[in-house]
Amino acid sequence: MLNDPQAFDVWLDEVRFNSKGLVPVVMREHLGPVLTLAWANREALRLTRETGFAHFYSRSRDQLWKKGESSGNFQKVLRMVRDCDRDAVLYEVEPHGPACHTGEHSCFHDGAVELAEGAGASFDFLASLYDLVESRRRELPEGSYTTKLLKAGPPKIAQKVGEEAVEVVVAALAQSKERLVDESADLLYHLLVLWSAQDVRPQDVVAKLEQRHRAGPGRDA
Repeated sequence: MLNDPQAFDVWLDEVRFNSKGLVPVVMREHLGPVLTLAWANREALRLTRETGFAHFYSRSRDQLWKKGESSGNFQKVLRMVRDCDRDAVLYEVEPHGPACHTGEHSCFHDGAVELAEGAGASFDFLASLYDLVESRRRELPEGSYTTKLLKAGPPKIAQKVGEEAVEVVVAALAQSKERLVDESADLLYHLLVLWSAQDVRPQDVVAKLEQRHRAGPGRDA
């Protein structure tokens, strides 16, 4: 469909727009959290496909708009998917900056209501933590441990990753769940810093795991 306008026209014709010609669009980071909910009309969906960047329709301003046109935080769309009833669309994106006008990574950050113990724990937090590490790399604020690591350079960070990995092994052999969780958290944090220093994103690693999984039996289960 990428290079077939006619096929996209068929896809577009099958979208069930509401009485105002709009359809809700959920924007989600590829291999990451939900970023925002907005609306699009037919032209916004077409512009999204043609440009590769998220376009929506502003109900308050009554006009088309490109996400990031004022803030510079553009959202590169990797895939557009309809839901089963074809009355909602999903944009899977590669964010170029925060999705929320407040500067938060995602618009969904206000007043969480936890209904179960541990509900706040999510792998989505790793994406937010990586963004924080990236901001430390850009700004290098004084007094930050992350800044200290980044200034030391990849060899030193890699050494810390190795040390934390050994601590994880020791905790596992001691069969202490609490200690294993603590040491694993330290390892993941230092690994995120190393990735940032080497321009590797968490999505790159997850994509490699997905690629291996799709390849069939081998390193996965």
